[in-house]
Amino acid sequence: MRLDKYLSQATGISRKDIRRLMRRDEVSLNGEPVRDPSLHIDPDEDEICLYDQPVGAPGPRYLMLYKPEGYVSASDDPTHPTVNSLVDLPRAEELHCCGRLDIDATGLVLLTDDGQWSHRITSPRHKLSKRYRVETADPIDDDAIRAFDQGLKLNGELRRTLPARLQILSPREALVELTEGRYHQVKRMFAALGNRVVTLHRERIGSIDLDPELEPGDYRPLTESEIDSIYS
Repeated sequence: MRLDKYLSQATGISRKDIRRLMRRDEVSLNGEPVRDPSLHIDPDEDEICLYDQPVGAPGPRYLMLYKPEGYVSASDDPTHPTVNSLVDLPRAEELHCCGRLDIDATGLVLLTDDGQWSHRITSPRHKLSKRYRVETADPIDDDAIRAFDQGLKLNGELRRTLPARLQILSPREALVELTEGRYHQVKRMFAALGNRVVTLHRERIGSIDLDPELEPGDYRPLTESEIDSIYS
């Protein structure tokens, strides 16, 4: 691969600016400054540095992000701030959400540019579980546990929801675990029982938990074990 193309893909810097940096001796190859952008390199064998820092090979990226309220789960939106705008990385606009959260919901969002990995999360066929912490306007009746388990008829839909697990934590607080991703599903399930969701917070996708060290708006790369867990 050409050196300028490699650096551009790995950093998000334009090839024109990469060439400009080369002329300033900001790029080195195997310890030596290099100014030839057309030089072909082997990412597995050569050490490429920018500003004296090694540049990793371009590849898929996997992030977890703590979505704050008021942000939309999209890379672009004409009226609201997006979760991508919280990511200060090159080519952040190329990342996409693996499943959406409502604008007023908070919690775990997974971002990637790996389409196959994302499909494992979002495809109904794989039935990957998601867990939400919910606060409701009215007390949650114990009968709701059985209703969630048996499936609910949502307004405007013919097919009942798949069985979902409801764990009541307090009169107005519960954990909901489901494997579907219908539009506003958790809110509509409680609405079907005559209740209203006040706050909705996603804690887990599959076996990936929202990192307790993250504050709203923060993000971090996923670990290798977290990435691999989607395929297990």
